[in-house]
Amino acid sequence: MKKRFTYFSKGEMGLWAVSSAMILLSFMLFDRVNLLTLAASLIGVTSLIFNAKGNPVGQALMIIFSLLYGLISYTFSYYGEMISYLGMTAPMALFALISWLRNPYEGNRAEVAVNRIKRAEVFFMLALTGLVTLAFYFVLDYFDTVNMLPSTVSIATSFLAVYLTFRRSPYFALAYAANDVVLIILWTLAALEDNSYISVIICFAMFLVNDLYGYISWKRMEKRQMGKC
Repeated sequence: MKKRFTYFSKGEMGLWAVSSAMILLSFMLFDRVNLLTLAASLIGVTSLIFNAKGNPVGQALMIIFSLLYGLISYTFSYYGEMISYLGMTAPMALFALISWLRNPYEGNRAEVAVNRIKRAEVFFMLALTGLVTLAFYFVLDYFDTVNMLPSTVSIATSFLAVYLTFRRSPYFALAYAANDVVLIILWTLAALEDNSYISVIICFAMFLVNDLYGYISWKRMEKRQMGKC
């Protein structure tokens, strides 16, 4: 029982609490209607604090977030976001969940074993990202997606993030952070037409902070697991 209460550090609990409070406050100030957005945001930020610990629960929550976010994106004709999250991020989060469950650190299923990808795989990953992005570009163009350029960049950063998550690399958090920046830009453009989407901007701003922390946490995990500290 004591381990359960001390699983998250005070700093991690504070980060989650502040992030959740900011999301709730922005919802009350700018939205008050779209409960789906609020639910998705709270589930998303909770998934990130588990991901920062390398806990598979984070990936399970990410699947739920991806489904909800896909529906939210549909409301503003962000078909690229909808397609990428429903057709790519959600399935890859499922594969990542399976991968994390199959690779616990020293039998501890609450912490995944950190993996280092080799240089050859990096080139393969970048080439695959380019092909996926190119393919999605034509899909987005077919659906007359709003704000094509940032939507296309979002595809690239999203794919990098889910690939690195599946491969259990600490750099998945940085890829998600890059994606958060793109999404902040996308939803800022949307908020110019409907200020209720400001709550989505705040959501991804909180995601950015959490993903940056996630990278720091995973690098600490990597050093500890490799016996360097």
